[in-house]
Amino acid sequence: MLIGITGGIGSGKSTILRVIAEQGYPVYDCDAQAKRIIAEDDSVRRQMTDLFGAQVYENGIYQTQYVASQVFADPDKLARLNAIVHPAVAEDVRRWAAGQPLAFVESAILVSSGMSGLYNAVVSITAPEQVRVERVLHRAAEQGQTITAEQVRARIRSQIQDEQHADLTIVNDGKTPVSVLADQLIQYTQTI
Repeated sequence: MLIGITGGIGSGKSTILRVIAEQGYPVYDCDAQAKRIIAEDDSVRRQMTDLFGAQVYENGIYQTQYVASQVFADPDKLARLNAIVHPAVAEDVRRWAAGQPLAFVESAILVSSGMSGLYNAVVSITAPEQVRVERVLHRAAEQGQTITAEQVRARIRSQIQDEQHADLTIVNDGKTPVSVLADQLIQYTQTI
């Protein structure tokens, strides 16, 4: 059984899934794996070079900032980038999940990436906006990054809201212990 976990920036989905992983359940992080695929998959590398030019892999290293500057200015390029990366990630998820009795996949754009058909259920992790803003500001400060509350709110507003397509919504408001929320998620899988 494969469970897709989605939620916007600061919702706490990664925190809940860290507890799930600590309990021994396999968890696939789409963001991290997409970076690996972009860096290592020869077919993806060829397609990325065709789309963005040789500078996309400077000295063999994927140039994230360069690609970001290209796609933010050009919605067509963003769509073409997604058409390269999303199918490659979906195929990687299929291979990774094969034969696992219960596994979880984390993606902020699970539904909008076109991968929702892979899952037995989609679970959305949400949180009140102010809690999300505080979490992102705290995480940025820990990493030595500077970001304003308004920039965080703009990111929240810009993210496609996949939770409207969820089979279950879990509210991670910072008051309920994360272990309780993780247990709620595991219990839900037993009802599918």
